[in-house]
Amino acid sequence: MATYNNEKTLERVLNGLLIYSEGKDVFVVNDGSTDATAQILEGYSDRAILLNNTVNKGKGYSLRKAFATAISQGFENAITIDSDGQHFPEDINVLLEMALAYPGALLMGSRNMEQEGVPVKSSFGNRFSNFWFYIETGKKLPDTQTGFRLYPLTEIKKIKLFTNRFETEIEVIVKLAWRNVAVIPVNIRVLYDKNERVSHFRPFKDFTRISILNTYLVVLALFYYWPKRAINYIRGKGLLTIVKEELFRADQSVMKKSSSVAFGVFMGIVPIWGFQLLVGIPLAVLFRLNKVLFLAGANVSLPPLIPFVIYLSYIIGGCFVVNDVKFESVKTVSLENVHDNFVQYFTGGCVLAITCALVAFVISYVLFRIKRNKPAVSK
Repeated sequence: MATYNNEKTLERVLNGLLIYSEGKDVFVVNDGSTDATAQILEGYSDRAILLNNTVNKGKGYSLRKAFATAISQGFENAITIDSDGQHFPEDINVLLEMALAYPGALLMGSRNMEQEGVPVKSSFGNRFSNFWFYIETGKKLPDTQTGFRLYPLTEIKKIKLFTNRFETEIEVIVKLAWRNVAVIPVNIRVLYDKNERVSHFRPFKDFTRISILNTYLVVLALFYYWPKRAINYIRGKGLLTIVKEELFRADQSVMKKSSSVAFGVFMGIVPIWGFQLLVGIPLAVLFRLNKVLFLAGANVSLPPLIPFVIYLSYIIGGCFVVNDVKFESVKTVSLENVHDNFVQYFTGGCVLAITCALVAFVISYVLFRIKRNKPAVSK
């Protein structure tokens, strides 16, 4: 447990934790508190392991310090809990029961953020965090900002953490998820007492830190995690098998599959070369499209086809933009042409992308509908 200036609730939380202690297995990090925290902790020196930061260094720094100490003493798991009194120590039993059922998993205490008394900024911040966690890992969690968690320390040892404040709790769960550690939500209770609770979250500074971290993690996910996951998946099952399975999935509507193909074709042609997948993949995830069919559609811009796509973009763009330059064939298209006649090319590329996407949607919709309605042949 990391604590900073929570003198009103610290003693109650500690007493609740020590009920479940089997010796010196409660770690408390005093993160440079300036209130009566140090004096309160002196009374627990014989029952808990007390760590101290001479100045406030952040919740993430304190958690990493506690993890390192617990690992050095041979512990395999660590339960974290906030010292502001919002959690109920007796809910540790729920985490322990789940830990027995799912050894090696990261357990996330899931609070009811819609209940009365939950601060609006906390509820909004949690939804914001949940969204980016899904983008970065493809996994859904109802509460990514909870401080009540059970960490598998054997996996913590294998990841490198760089952050030091509130954003650390996001960094660690994303990197554990990338290591294929099971992340399981566990329902817990929560109490927000305005008379006791003290929050040290700084809306501007900490939100900025979290946003910077999410930007970094999204870029890393796009260029490392998602490609690696896709390659491993394809190697395991085979590309043709995967595409066939996605084409004939019964749990997805014809509309969704057709929209996925059409969106892939659109992103494959739209003239933002080098950024199609960087933009398209997050949007495909956001709109819950079929990622495999999206990528299949995006292959309309495979290298051998690119000159034809550019040429057609110029031809179509000429219908909307007046330009003296004429292109007699695909061979006359060059990077210099693209630079000198960008407006014509960009306009035609957008029109071509929309047109091809509509055509792809209609064709795929008809084919998927025929396949779905085709009666099975019995032998």
